[in-house]
Amino acid sequence: MDQRARERLGERIRPDGGVVLLTVECQQGVVGPDSALPELAVAARASGALRNVARLVAAAHRADVQVIHAVAERRPDGRGANSNARLFRAAARLPVQQHSGSTAVRIAEPIEVAEEDLVVRRLHGLSPLAGTDVDPLLRNLGCRTLIVTGVSANVAVPNAVFDAVNLGYTVVVPGDAIAGVPADYTPAMIRHTLALVATITTTDEILACWKFPRRSGSAASASGGGATGSAGRTTGSAGSDGNPGGVVSRG
Repeated sequence: MDQRARERLGERIRPDGGVVLLTVECQQGVVGPDSALPELAVAARASGALRNVARLVAAAHRADVQVIHAVAERRPDGRGANSNARLFRAAARLPVQQHSGSTAVRIAEPIEVAEEDLVVRRLHGLSPLAGTDVDPLLRNLGCRTLIVTGVSANVAVPNAVFDAVNLGYTVVVPGDAIAGVPADYTPAMIRHTLALVATITTTDEILACWKFPRRSGSAASASGGGATGSAGRTTGSAGSDGNPGGVVSRG
């Protein structure tokens, strides 16, 4: 990335400029040691994508950038879940189920969930945004730029990117913080599809922008204090590992 591109990126993801970091399906039952999708879990870890998501989340916490974790889960009785595609029917037969309230739907290590993070859980569909609370939360937070990370590059990540673009957000994708299967599919998806609609960057480039943010008095005042001001928080019940067990909403 040349100097001009770095400056544009820095302006788009300035911590006080309406940026939100989204993690997609980075849950124990998907990318953890006991994943329902072991090939995807191996790819997420072996590629360094999961570690990079954790680095971005930690940096977002330090920079006061809002983090939203999008989790896919299913009721034990399957009520309300999709069955209109082969993917859904196959998932319903897997030995590890993403049941609500189970360890499978807790955020996977090494990602740390802070008190101020929002966790949005969906029971249906392929997208973290369509028909979920993510879009209204982003609007209430004053989000203009959404950084999309997580899994998988096959389905949920491109769905998130397309939906965000269609809803009017500028999207940034750190290519080394997403993963899919087979491993060589991810760079192809990035190069031939995501690069057409999103700014493709790396984890290190984002971290550098947050370490040395460009600050403009006029831009900061225009943003009204940014998306992550000092608003009060209401937290849902927490799981035994300290990860939120429901949606965490900010008042």
